[in-house]
Amino acid sequence: MQYQQSSASSSWSYYMTMRTRHHHAAEDDIAMDRVARLASESAVVIFTISTCCMCHAMKTLFCGMGVNPMIHELDLLPNGKQIERALMALLGGGGGGAVVPVVFIGGKLVGSMDRVLAFHINGSLVPLLKQAGALWL
Repeated sequence: MQYQQSSASSSWSYYMTMRTRHHHAAEDDIAMDRVARLASESAVVIFTISTCCMCHAMKTLFCGMGVNPMIHELDLLPNGKQIERALMALLGGGGGGAVVPVVFIGGKLVGSMDRVLAFHINGSLVPLLKQAGALWL
């Protein structure tokens, strides 16, 4: 004898799955909006984690150039995990690697450490900083 799954329980399972997905999507949308707002607050914005050595190196790079970046340390923010997920989505993440540091210049996503260093090495970082008003000279 075969038993059919009751339509009530399968409907409930479907409802809960969709409700959870919708809830996470709404949280992700809010986090994405927050990232956009925070990224536009200053000429240079860096999302970091306070104990990350690469984040420290990124902050040191910009400060050494005379730039005063706005720093948002995700581990110290109450909604830091949601922001980190939003940043991962912006970077095309899912690779399981480190998300931070993530840099925005002039409100536009530059990327993570490798992208910023590539811009610095090829000489395009300084013009980008000047264009955003982060460097005067």
